[in-house]
Amino acid sequence: MTNHPHALDALAAADAVELREILLDVCTSPNWADAVAAARPWKDRRALLEANAKAMAGLSVPDLHEAMAGHARIGAPKPGDAVSEREQAGVHGADEALLDELRRANAAYEAKFGHVFLICATGLTAATMLDALRRRLPDDPATEAETVRGELRKINDIRINRLLDDN
Repeated sequence: MTNHPHALDALAAADAVELREILLDVCTSPNWADAVAAARPWKDRRALLEANAKAMAGLSVPDLHEAMAGHARIGAPKPGDAVSEREQAGVHGADEALLDELRRANAAYEAKFGHVFLICATGLTAATMLDALRRRLPDDPATEAETVRGELRKINDIRINRLLDDN
């Protein structure tokens, strides 16, 4: 991992409104963004990632729902959204029958849990995502909420690292 201290310094020095906007682009939970912002200054990348982990651990189930609201349905990246396109690159070129299965499994998951199926899709194929969805579908809501919390933390880590590396 390349260290970009200037990007971290710039992020830490951002005014409160700008920082909140940047953080809400990473994760759409306002409580997460507030908790991460409150942890500054971050001495290094690891400290910022630890702030993400701590903030994620403190989110309530409604907060998790707010965070999930910012994510595209698996198998259906938001058109024109470079982030969801990049994160779900594994669905590109997948065969239509597999995508249909993914849509059906998503519908069953959403009917059961009341929110989108969330997985850190970076580097995963459509088949791998479908397998994970099927494995998690029998889970109870409390177990699934903790799984989602972990997946969101991984997604946020990737997004934070990208933010730091792209600046």
